[in-house]
Amino acid sequence: MSNKTKTALIAGATGVVGRNLLKYVLSRGDWNVITLSRRRPDLEGAYTHIPVDLLDPDDCREKLGGLQDITHVFFAAYIERPTWAETVPPNVDILRNLMDAVEPVAANLQHVNLMHGTKWYGNHLGPFKTPAQEDDPRHMPPNFYYDQQDLVAERAKGKAWTWSTARPHGICGFAIGNPMNLSMVVSVYATISKALGLPLRHPGSVANANALYQVTDTSHLAKSAVWMSTEPGCANQPFNITNGDIFRWADMWPAFAKYFGMDLAPPQQINLEHMMADKGNLWTDIVEQHGLQDIPYDQLVSWAYGDFVFTPEYDIISSMTKARQFGFHDIVDSRQMFLSLFDDLRQNRIIP
Repeated sequence: MSNKTKTALIAGATGVVGRNLLKYVLSRGDWNVITLSRRRPDLEGAYTHIPVDLLDPDDCREKLGGLQDITHVFFAAYIERPTWAETVPPNVDILRNLMDAVEPVAANLQHVNLMHGTKWYGNHLGPFKTPAQEDDPRHMPPNFYYDQQDLVAERAKGKAWTWSTARPHGICGFAIGNPMNLSMVVSVYATISKALGLPLRHPGSVANANALYQVTDTSHLAKSAVWMSTEPGCANQPFNITNGDIFRWADMWPAFAKYFGMDLAPPQQINLEHMMADKGNLWTDIVEQHGLQDIPYDQLVSWAYGDFVFTPEYDIISSMTKARQFGFHDIVDSRQMFLSLFDDLRQNRIIP
């Protein structure tokens, strides 16, 4: 290790959140960095990568049991399962296995940060109180966010280290082969629509297009995670983190249509998971025609995630008041964020 005083352990470093957190921490130049994921992140830089199976406690003890210099854990790992209830055991296990391996040996551990989201408030269940605030009551479980926060809060009692959780919504960022990414849903949907000679339509209902919504840029989220993990006043606190603005999808699609050079048509609600299931061959043709990176279609985008976003007909808004009161004042223009991310996807030959 170098003489840098902070050492970050980033779990889930190839995901859209973890990758951009890694990129941000590296850009600061004042951290040692260790990443955990099955495959090495695609970023260059001075960091150590450890391929580890977080579901395997023995593998965790063997590979992580010597990490004595860890000062900050950033936990952005996630295991998807078919139902919300089924996500609880594995996502609690991977956090517990990491903590069981690292906490006993990291004598200077200072903070553990967890990445959660607006499902804390039950937005996946139906309409909920908005703007959601961090101290709103929990909904009926299961919800692995609750189990993870309870785990670290209990373990931190009487210890020198503290914890925090970030609750973003509508995550958008650049990551290759990570389909849980709203900017990928929009850009690939637009690209396929254009290839078929179709106008660009909002794929949800008119009510969904006119409901209030918010998103979170992963670069913005990364900055907030480091802030809450290093600011003493943020100890043992959850924070909503969004771009800080609110919009309606109906006002976004004209900008998207202009960017992709397409006509705009009224909303037409479709089930993306079903309607896009047969577009793999078309995407292969688009890749060959435009010389794009050959990313497998089933790893390119999560259409189920698109349906999750474009189905609700109610407002989804989290209050940013608490984060601002504690000192995080950064904001991001969401429309410009989407256009900049589309530029990144083009420059990296993900979309034409």
